[in-house]
Amino acid sequence: MDPARSLAEAQPTPFWLEDPGRPQANPALVGDEHCDLLVVGGGYSGLWTALIAKERDPSRDVVLIEGKETGWAASGRNGGFCAASLTHGIANGLARWPGEFAKLEELGNRNLDEIEAAVARYSLDCDFERTGEIDVATEPYQVDELRAAAEEAAEHGVDLEFLDRDQMRAEVDSPTFAGGLYDRTGVAMIHPAKLAWGLKRAAADLGVRIHEHTPATALSGNGSGMAVRTPYGRVFARRVALGTNVFPSLVRRVRPYIVPVYDYALTTEPLSEDQLASIGWKNRQGLGDSANQFHYFRLTADNRILWGGYDAIYPYGGRLSADRDQRPETNLKLARHFFRCFPQLDGLRFTHAWGGAIDTCSRFSAFYGTAHAGRVAYAAGFTGLGVGATRFGAEVMLDLLAGERTERTGLEMVRTKPMPFPPEPFAWAGIGLTKWSLDRADRSAGRRNLWLKTMDRLGLGFDS
Repeated sequence: MDPARSLAEAQPTPFWLEDPGRPQANPALVGDEHCDLLVVGGGYSGLWTALIAKERDPSRDVVLIEGKETGWAASGRNGGFCAASLTHGIANGLARWPGEFAKLEELGNRNLDEIEAAVARYSLDCDFERTGEIDVATEPYQVDELRAAAEEAAEHGVDLEFLDRDQMRAEVDSPTFAGGLYDRTGVAMIHPAKLAWGLKRAAADLGVRIHEHTPATALSGNGSGMAVRTPYGRVFARRVALGTNVFPSLVRRVRPYIVPVYDYALTTEPLSEDQLASIGWKNRQGLGDSANQFHYFRLTADNRILWGGYDAIYPYGGRLSADRDQRPETNLKLARHFFRCFPQLDGLRFTHAWGGAIDTCSRFSAFYGTAHAGRVAYAAGFTGLGVGATRFGAEVMLDLLAGERTERTGLEMVRTKPMPFPPEPFAWAGIGLTKWSLDRADRSAGRRNLWLKTMDRLGLGFDS
């Protein structure tokens, strides 16, 4: 089949958000509210913060405001890979925080365990499956890299299993697969929108007052507390936690640390038993290939394949726009790549195609801080790692607001910031040159040019 024909009936909307279990939006805030803690943002970051705040202190009065609807942005559009890693992988963690890597691994694994426990405790119907993930080699040089990565992981107490070509194809069969690196326990697959909706319900059940269609428009001091203005009212709070991520922060000095990068994904129609057998995907792991410009893919609960990634589109000036949630040229590229990977699924059709913005920072993993004399906390820059790491970020924000030194707030990772992105036109030019260099490296057996080596030394990154 012509890949373009496979897209003919694809709906331009996120597959996850079309679920019939989508809840009704809560009414907007009207008038003035007073509370102990105001959480701004109704994605994972804000929802975990509100929920954990009530778990820590059930008497704490918590309000959450969301500009549109809970989970409508990145939390309802992602691939549903819930990873234990807080550092965007072992290599990034060792490069940036070698002295505390073991502690970061421990905290990350504990965080994923706590997510799994919360899913059970609150009966979060989010298709949680702790199936693990395989990084897949599609080129010979990537096989060598994965083998070396397994050895490095073992040296640091991390159990990753190297798969040769035959072992990899026994797990999932594609003529393009040459090897793999299997993390059997460190990643769970979820329905991302259902997780957000479940967290909304759980937080409300604990007494969090949630207002949707209530954007925060201004933040200012108010005596010993803070005031946040909304279109129809204000919230006066002792403390404020910002979970706005890719959207312009109410703390302006945070903004240079984040750029939006648009990512795109497709979902297929459900596979028949014969189609599923033809690719042998019995263990339902998440998969991602090992190129700089990579694809991520997984099975949904009803055996569709979600296939996303590769292109990473930075809009000049970092301007967010709903118009960028669709990009036909990327959809077509993804469809071509899909059938190259799985030629045995020729004739399969895509039912949904969508995109969304990722809050990208230069170190690939979240950063944290406070403002207004410690009355405001923020966590941002998760760079595609937010499904799991936002829960850890929520814990950090609550620790910071309490003024507590904990094993989390004592981390160098928490105490330091990434390099900010330069102003335009330098950001546009630098990101463009980096993308070109990454593509060139993918076509040159992974060899990184002088520009990428310089960016590596400076601690600046840009990932597809």
